[in-house]
Amino acid sequence: MEKIRLSKLMSEQGICSRREADRFIELGWVFVDGERVSELGTKIYPTQKITLNKAAQAQQTGLVTILLNKPVGYVSGQPEPGYQPAVVLIKPENLFTSKQPAQPAKRFQPAHLKNLAPAGRLDIDSQGLLVFTQDGRIAKQLIGEDSRIEKEYLVRVEGNLPPAKLALLNHGLSLDGQALKPAQVSWQNRDQLRFILREGKKRQIRRMCELVGLKVTGLKRVRIGKIGLRDLPEGKWRYLQDGEIF
Repeated sequence: MEKIRLSKLMSEQGICSRREADRFIELGWVFVDGERVSELGTKIYPTQKITLNKAAQAQQTGLVTILLNKPVGYVSGQPEPGYQPAVVLIKPENLFTSKQPAQPAKRFQPAHLKNLAPAGRLDIDSQGLLVFTQDGRIAKQLIGEDSRIEKEYLVRVEGNLPPAKLALLNHGLSLDGQALKPAQVSWQNRDQLRFILREGKKRQIRRMCELVGLKVTGLKRVRIGKIGLRDLPEGKWRYLQDGEIF
């Protein structure tokens, strides 16, 4: 059995991201089989037990994840010329608080914007659910190579779609020389399709539709895993609550 770099193993086990692991190791917050490890690059066996001290656990508990209903015209990450990143919408006046008593209020703090990054993307001309997080564990869960989290979209289209081409949307298309994973595509109504994907190639749905002769006129992401857009208004955001999981 080969030894593996500690930070890589921590990421693979879902303890934290590799960047967080390196920082925790430098701070002396990581223990292997009960022994403190503070040297970057340390390698251990996969069978050894990794634990974090209370300071690291408390810091992880304080990390926030934010759900935004992104409007058209905003980019998910780095802004393109003439456009704004969606993160500018995450400000106190746009915080949406559900009327449901089960949702405890959480106050906005400027620290919640520090190291906040999109976990996935949504094209500038698309709208709907976009996740921002400070938590490397959640980012890995949503966009890691092994992620199997479903993403659901409502897609308004123009054009003719015979049953054979609908079957191709479900399975059989390739992009960039690679076969796409099976999808779930069905008619929502006469001009709108419902897509459920487990991958997220750049502009995947629009390109899939082009391959079968359809033009996309509207695209909205309505669910990521178990988290739906529900009553979150366009341009508003809320915190992922304790007990909510993707």
